[in-house]
Amino acid sequence: MKNIYSKLVLILCAIFLVSCDNDEMSHTNVSTVNALYSPANNKFFDLNAQSAAVFEWEGAKAEDNGVVLYDVVFDKEGGDFSKPIYTIPSDGNGFQKTLNLSFSELNKIAGLAGIPSETVGKLKWTVYSSKGINVQKATVSGTIEILTASGFPTPDQLFITGTASETGETIANAQAFKKLGTTKFEIYTKLSAGTYKFITRKNGTPEVFSVGDGKLKQDGETTVAGASKVYKIVVDFSNGGTTFTEIKKIELWFPPLSQYLFEYTYSGGGVWKAANKAISFKQESWGRDERYKFKFTVANGATTTEEWYGSINGDNSRPDGANVAASYWYMVPVTSDFWNNCFKFASAVDNKNVNAEINFSATAPAYTHSFTVL
Repeated sequence: MKNIYSKLVLILCAIFLVSCDNDEMSHTNVSTVNALYSPANNKFFDLNAQSAAVFEWEGAKAEDNGVVLYDVVFDKEGGDFSKPIYTIPSDGNGFQKTLNLSFSELNKIAGLAGIPSETVGKLKWTVYSSKGINVQKATVSGTIEILTASGFPTPDQLFITGTASETGETIANAQAFKKLGTTKFEIYTKLSAGTYKFITRKNGTPEVFSVGDGKLKQDGETTVAGASKVYKIVVDFSNGGTTFTEIKKIELWFPPLSQYLFEYTYSGGGVWKAANKAISFKQESWGRDERYKFKFTVANGATTTEEWYGSINGDNSRPDGANVAASYWYMVPVTSDFWNNCFKFASAVDNKNVNAEINFSATAPAYTHSFTVL
C-alpha cells in the first residue's frame, strides 16, 4: 500500500511539473510575421544620398497577449537566412514594427554582402519575432536593390606603405595618418617612383585601399612615376574622395624686414627642418621687433598657390619663461595679412643661430614648430 501511495505521489508531481512547464513556456510563444509592407519589393536606393530607408511589417501576436520583440535580418541575394550577414533590432530597441536604417548603415551591410562600392546589387531582408526565445522567422522575405556609395566605413586608423612610400614595403614601419573629425584622415609625406597602398592596421590582415581617378578604391595599389614630391594627402571615407596637394616650399616670413629669413627642408615623417640659421630682431624706435609666421607654396595639379600658417592669436607676447604652454607653438591656417596672427620669438633667440623644426606628423598632438638656440 505504501509503495502504491508513493507512486501516486510521484505521478501527480510529474503531471504538475509538466503542466507548469507547459504553462511557463506558453508565455514565450509568438506567431510569425506574415506580411512585409515597405519598402516595396525590389525598391531601388541610391546610397550616395544622405537619407534613410524605412522597413515596416505586419505585427506578430504573443500567446500571452504581451509584447513582441523584432529583429530585422539581412542576407545576400539568393540567401536563405541560415547564415544572415546582419541582424539589427527594430526601432525602440526591438519593440516597434518599423526600422529606420540610415543609408550609411545600409552601405555597411552591402559591404558585408560583398557588394563593391559604386556598384548596383541586391539584399534580402526578413523579420524575426520572439519574446527573447522561441524565435520565429517570417513566412515572407523582401529584396531591395541598391547602388552602393562611393565611400567606405571609416576605420579607426590609416597608414601608408609600399615602395613609393617613405618607409618602404615593411608594414610594421608604415607611416600613420592623422585622423580629422569622424571620416577624414590627413598625412604629410613624400612619394617616390614605385607603388603605395593605404592599410587600416599594421598587424593581422588589414583592409587595403588604393587610389584611382582621384577616388578611394578597395584593395590594389597605386603606381607613382617621376620625381619624388612631398604631399599633403587627405582621404575622406564618407565619399571616397582623395586630394593630393604638393608642398613645394615652406619659408619663414619675417615682416619687420619684409622678407623670408630662410627655407625649410623636408626631412621625412611630416617634419621639416632648417639647421644653424641666424635670427636677428629688427631695431625699432620702440624696441626690437620679433614677429614671424610661415608661407607654404603648394600646387594642385598645374595651379600653384600660397597657404599661410600662424598663431591662433591675433597678437602675442614673447614666449619667455618656463611656463609657456605647448599650444603657443601650434600652427593654424591664417590669412596673408602682413602682421596679424604672427608668432613672436623668445628673447633668447635674438642674435643667435637656431635649429628650426616644423612638425606636421601624426604623432604631434597638433601641427607645431620649435626653435633650438645653438
